[in-house]
Amino acid sequence: MANDPYVLGAGRKIDPYRRPASATDRLPDGSPNDGDRVEIGPTDLAFAEWAAQGITPPDLDALRHYRLGRLVGEMARRDVGGLLLFDPLNIRYATDSSNMQLWVTHNPCRACLVTADGYMVLWDFHAGEHLSAHLPLVREVRHGASLFYFECGDRGAEHAANFAAQVDEVMRARAGGNRRLAVDKIEILGLRALEARGFAVLEGQEVTEHARKIKDGNELNAMRCAITACEAAMAEMQAAMRPGMSEVEAWAELQRGNFIRGGEWIETRLLASGPRTNPWFQECGPRVMGDGDILAFDTDLIGPYGYCADLSRTWKVGDKPPTNYERELYQIALENIRHNMGLLKPGVTFRELMEKGQPLPEQFRAQRYSVMFHGVGLCDEYPSLRYPEDWDACGYDGVLEPGMCLCVEAYIGEVGGPCGIKLEDQGVITETGFENLTTYPFEDSFLS
Repeated sequence: MANDPYVLGAGRKIDPYRRPASATDRLPDGSPNDGDRVEIGPTDLAFAEWAAQGITPPDLDALRHYRLGRLVGEMARRDVGGLLLFDPLNIRYATDSSNMQLWVTHNPCRACLVTADGYMVLWDFHAGEHLSAHLPLVREVRHGASLFYFECGDRGAEHAANFAAQVDEVMRARAGGNRRLAVDKIEILGLRALEARGFAVLEGQEVTEHARKIKDGNELNAMRCAITACEAAMAEMQAAMRPGMSEVEAWAELQRGNFIRGGEWIETRLLASGPRTNPWFQECGPRVMGDGDILAFDTDLIGPYGYCADLSRTWKVGDKPPTNYERELYQIALENIRHNMGLLKPGVTFRELMEKGQPLPEQFRAQRYSVMFHGVGLCDEYPSLRYPEDWDACGYDGVLEPGMCLCVEAYIGEVGGPCGIKLEDQGVITETGFENLTTYPFEDSFLS
């Protein structure tokens, strides 16, 4: 149980239950001003930079209550008795707890059950109870959600049956006769065990994506903090960039800048230089950048508080000016995202955006980016809106609402071309239009 006291060893200094005695013992986000605290979070550097730029950190207690309320509200709309989560980012959204996030993505050892009345049970990895002891919304901590083969071997069916029995116990106590259980992701044996218990298993990602799509002002504060930290790291990477540096050395500067501010990880390694910028999606490698090369990247950065800063820029390496060809591609990319950003306002449908988005010149369509717009929060989120020619294959409709955060991006590079340009900004739908949360400048040398 999350609220049961621990028996602490003699001389132990890290007590996960110790909370600040007064407001003066707290950081600007409400977390304890204690370097020994259990929870992860921003560093002094990040807080100082945010204060200097007038960025307000989130109120973490309010953030957690808001996100739980969003989940419960979406469950009520679908008459769901319980929401069972295995995706570590959905668990983070529900609980604000973090435990080996990347490892857990391919070793699903954690689960969270939210019942319709807002009761929350977290199944954590072995001996991980203390990691959520500071979170009063997590009402119980249990174990036994590891249903994958590495953990279970040939006892997977047994482990799955035990886990399903625990879920059944909580659901009968908290959800009454409602046997509708939404699940985001689960091992096959776990699904079979839940169905054997009589649960009607429903699509849980619909619940979580629609809950996560609307950010309140406090959640936007967390996103602004992540973006500000990302842009500071970008500036450090740009200052360090030079001919003779390898792509991975440049990328390491962005990683470093994120980590020293309390950021968490970077989801991809999409940085390329010179001819490796075409086609896109080549990951950074040992290529040594030369004077006059271009460097293009997509941050895909999970920053402080677990929020994503998904920004793209293209720079010139060294002192040589961009070529006329590079300028042409850059200006097409920038015009494209600015035009498409101008379409964003409440009430616009996804189909309208796909149909009215600026068409790319014919020579760039074959290598167009996968989306014109996509949602963003703790990571890339719903919706994903592609180009007009993609509607029949993968388009789906919906409507923009205030509080939805979107990235607007473009890749411009023709098949067989010498290079490509990648640009992207991130912002939020307001009551009247769209606010661009990105402040990192575009390159004047490409625009002259």
